[in-house]
Amino acid sequence: MKLANKSLLYLSVSLFVIIGLWSVVFYFNIQYEIKESVDEGLENYKRQIIYRAEKDPSILDKTNFEEGFFAFKPLSAKEALHFKDRYLDTFMYMQDADDTELELEPVRMLTTAFESNGRFYQLKIINSMVEEDDLVGELLEEALALYFILMASIILINNVVLQRVWKPFYSFLHQLKKYRIGHTEEFPTVNTHTKEFVALQKAVHTLLEQNNKTYEQQKKFIGNASHELQTPLAIMTNKLELLLENSSLQPNQAESIAEIMQLVDRLVRLNKSLLLLSKIENKQFLNNQTVSVNEIVRQNLSDLEELAEYKNITISVIENTELTFFMDHAMANIIIGNLIRNALFHNVTNGNISITLYENQLEIRNSGKPEALLSEKIFSRFYKSEPNSAGIGLGLAIIKAICELYAISIEYHFEKQQHLFRLRFK
Repeated sequence: MKLANKSLLYLSVSLFVIIGLWSVVFYFNIQYEIKESVDEGLENYKRQIIYRAEKDPSILDKTNFEEGFFAFKPLSAKEALHFKDRYLDTFMYMQDADDTELELEPVRMLTTAFESNGRFYQLKIINSMVEEDDLVGELLEEALALYFILMASIILINNVVLQRVWKPFYSFLHQLKKYRIGHTEEFPTVNTHTKEFVALQKAVHTLLEQNNKTYEQQKKFIGNASHELQTPLAIMTNKLELLLENSSLQPNQAESIAEIMQLVDRLVRLNKSLLLLSKIENKQFLNNQTVSVNEIVRQNLSDLEELAEYKNITISVIENTELTFFMDHAMANIIIGNLIRNALFHNVTNGNISITLYENQLEIRNSGKPEALLSEKIFSRFYKSEPNSAGIGLGLAIIKAICELYAISIEYHFEKQQHLFRLRFK
């Protein structure tokens, strides 16, 4: 989730909770105010009715609400003296002008006691709450509508504001993703005066400057070391070849020189592999383009055709799709070519190799040693499944480094007495 969206999410949730709580408080406050207003009206009716009863005692005969909105009930002096005014929400059957029959309606009732002409009475006064409830309902609907409009407006405004605020950051991030140490000349810049973004730019520039210096030093060291190693190795090879051409050598001497030449050849290959591995880890190969995995497979099989015929190895290729991937062509050739060569070199006479291309996936199966390799070690540097092998143990390590560089998943399995390497191009 983007930082701007996450900020907006937290802000929206916070506003939802805050405004939601405010709406609840607002609703109950409105109800309280309405009931308080109704209670004041009932208190006023109480005074008017008591005053009227003193002038006209005949109204004291009203004992139910059928004749009006108040009713009397005689009380004893003891009951009257201990009686306190009570306000109660209840329901009563009433008929409004637009009702055809009695309906149960909400009312607010005041129950009180008073004295008139030496006698004590209980007085109940009711006030219909239908209109007040309707008013509360309408207010609630309007409050909810206002709430959702307010939430939508705040989210929309904040989204626009956050996008404008974070625009320099995303522009800077895009530049940073495209930046390549040793290849890009200009540092990423932030086109804003926001202090935090300016501080971020300074910190990134400092890190990039240090990385560039380290990269150039390492690149120079690797180049010099490789050159210094290649020169004496080439001289050694030439002198050993001259010695072998000497006809006066004894057979055992010639055999010893040949063994030395093999060791020198391993040193040359080791030097080249280490140099290649270092360049891969330093991302010096980033001439990315769309490459055809199918074409690379066909080219490598063509190059190894004679060796396959010599070992009498059957090779089958199943192309279910045209598989392409965006990466450096040389790197793609190294990982696919090395896997095919390994499947060929570590195979058995009259063995087989099966290469299958799926959508975003390449599988290479081969017969060979009838036991699984150590999956936790095969991609380690200088690991060799056969200690006496003439290889230098860096082939799969190079493949793994390239796969990590391009986020390609590589897996090894031993299935049905066959070794399987699978590449997943994400």
